[in-house]
Amino acid sequence: MNTVRSGGQSGEPPGRRGIDPEAHVLVVEDDAAMRHLISRLLRENGFRSTGVRDGREMWETLRNTEIDLILLDVMLPGDSGLKLLRDLRAERGALPVVMVTAKGSEADRVLGLDLGADDYLPKPFGRRELLARVRAVLRRTRTPTEAPVEPAARATVQRVRFDGWTVDLARREVLAPGDTVVELSGAEYDLLLAFLEHPHRVLARNQILELSRGRLADPNDRSVDVLVSRLRRKLEGETGGTTMIKTVRGAGYMFLPAVERVV
Repeated sequence: MNTVRSGGQSGEPPGRRGIDPEAHVLVVEDDAAMRHLISRLLRENGFRSTGVRDGREMWETLRNTEIDLILLDVMLPGDSGLKLLRDLRAERGALPVVMVTAKGSEADRVLGLDLGADDYLPKPFGRRELLARVRAVLRRTRTPTEAPVEPAARATVQRVRFDGWTVDLARREVLAPGDTVVELSGAEYDLLLAFLEHPHRVLARNQILELSRGRLADPNDRSVDVLVSRLRRKLEGETGGTTMIKTVRGAGYMFLPAVERVV
């Protein structure tokens, strides 16, 4: 299995973990471990991130979510990354795409650039290299009015609110209406953040497994159902049974309340 080289510390400022108003990166990678690792790295360094396994899930996500950049692996089941890139350019124009290729696949890299890829990243790659290439492509492809400000001047989300609740991201505290602290486990907290990052969108169980950041001791569909059930009881029990997490039969779960991010 290809791996991301550790490359030491990422060099990013602490406290940036969780919801951020900055770029949303879609990671298209069929290797679950690699997909999870890249998505987690991006989230820990100030990006929003969604991971999918193949072209079908990529198109479904693009229909329902605003994406700023795609990390697209060349070797995928079904349509290859190169085929998907060609279709993306035809349907999505200038949406930034960074191709991820196997080491030594010069022909794929050249073809990818010819088809309109904004950059390529050969495996194995270091954490700093991945972050640097993503940031460089975003700087080049955003218009001047969209260009991000420097980290020191960036307005970072501090709290997230929904239906009378508040999540303090710096303190990792969850406050029910009335400012009562509700204790959540690490996995429950990460699941809540995943729902807050993707409100009004169905999250499949495999996506929840990834977004829970590996905290589940027994990662399978049943463990996801149990985790969602635990979080649902804690949220809905504090609000008199108001439905917040809807079960979408055969598809997954949807977070229903409107979400407000507060700087």
